Amino acid sequence: MTSPHKEAFAQLHTAQDFWRYAATQMYQADLFFGHGTTNAWDEAGALVMQALSLPPEHSAHIANCRLTESEKARVLDWLEKRVTQRLPLPYISGKAYFCGLEFFVNERVLIPRSPIAELIQKGFQPWLGEREVNRVLDLCCGSACIAIACAYAAPHLEIVASDISPDALAVAARNVEKHHLQTRVNLLQSNCLRDLSGEKFDLIVCNPPYVDAHDMATLPREYHHEPALALASGDDGLDFVRELLNTAADHLNPGGLLFCEVGNSMQHMFEQYPNAPFTWIDFEHGDDGVFLISREELLAYISG
Repeated sequence: MTSPHKEAFAQLHTAQDFWRYAATQMYQADLFFGHGTTNAWDEAGALVMQALSLPPEHSAHIANCRLTESEKARVLDWLEKRVTQRLPLPYISGKAYFCGLEFFVNERVLIPRSPIAELIQKGFQPWLGEREVNRVLDLCCGSACIAIACAYAAPHLEIVASDISPDALAVAARNVEKHHLQTRVNLLQSNCLRDLSGEKFDLIVCNPPYVDAHDMATLPREYHHEPALALASGDDGLDFVRELLNTAADHLNPGGLLFCEVGNSMQHMFEQYPNAPFTWIDFEHGDDGVFLISREELLAYISG
């Protein structure tokens, strides 16, 4: 424990004391926030509550509660890792949240933060319309957060979650087991759609690697703890998406839909596919970078 933290260990006592102290340390370290919180105060609160194994909604009730010495040591150890190593908090705690659900994460997978959560919570409406959906693919599943959230949202669905990374699939398997969904979420290893021959779906939901070379070179340190395989996708960030668009129709049932996130590479999509019939989704919370396209639109566009 560093000398400043020794002082905190000796002189601070309550959960609120350590929340304030952690926030000060984070502000002074000029950390980047983007893995569940957007500022030092919220991140400090999340760190303290998770270190105490308590849900965030209880923070007001325990503000004046005194911490034990072991609890103080855990909070300060986590804070040290967050500040000096720039480790994102979910990698320190092993916990991330998506669609209100808790997931295990480590540095083998991206930390869940996709706006696709809003689509799942809305049942993919109004874009789904009256289409009947029975089989869903979570492509580039990582922690399997999308697959598992879909399973909760629609208990009748058969769901396949695939990823190129065996390490990611090991994390996904842990989450599938954690949520007791082994009979409903099937995990498969696949490089894009290449290893899913003959598999067809009513819905393909994909949060692929889409960070372009410039953005990869300028990412904050926090993001460099995440697997580059799940982030980088060539000079323009679209290497994976190009392959997906060329093959997705073969894996969609008639009337099937592809939902795909491309984030900041949306501008490259506009440039490279100026006439493509993508529907770009507007999110209530101001996010963007997700498009949808139907099997029939894809076939017409590719053949045209």
